[in-house]
Amino acid sequence: MPLPPFGHVGSARPGDLFASRLDLALRGQHRPPRAGVCATVAHGAESIILADQYEDDEIHEDYFWYAGHGGRDGRTGRQVTDQDFNHRNRALARSQETGRPVRVYRRIAGAGAAWQFRYEGLWHVVAHAYVTGQSGYHVYRFRLVPWPAVPTPLPLRTTGAGPPPGQ
Repeated sequence: MPLPPFGHVGSARPGDLFASRLDLALRGQHRPPRAGVCATVAHGAESIILADQYEDDEIHEDYFWYAGHGGRDGRTGRQVTDQDFNHRNRALARSQETGRPVRVYRRIAGAGAAWQFRYEGLWHVVAHAYVTGQSGYHVYRFRLVPWPAVPTPLPLRTTGAGPPPGQ
């Protein structure tokens, strides 16, 4: 079985807009037309959608916490039970292990009452935790940062033996 597509798909680049979830699915950007996580446990998450549907999502400019999958009431959208370590949550944890990039799409208001999806680029899962969420139920939270993360500069080193001149 071939490896799922990790990284950019086709000519899509950050900032590109897609008309709907169906548009994302048909273009192979985020294949499931309804689920927020496209993933396999064996390989990790290929893509996720930030749709402002989980109260425990926490979005910042340079990182975000993505609430795991499950435990929500389908009608009200509220968290009504603890999340379990289902295949989507296991796949997000697997992404942390493999270090593979995850495509991120964000639901935004479009023209009229329609929603659009903006490609936010490639991100990397760097941590996860099982915590008590805002509604009192346990949820998985996954911390993502831009991929590749900007490396921390190495400290300056002097070459040669002994301290620098003058010391």
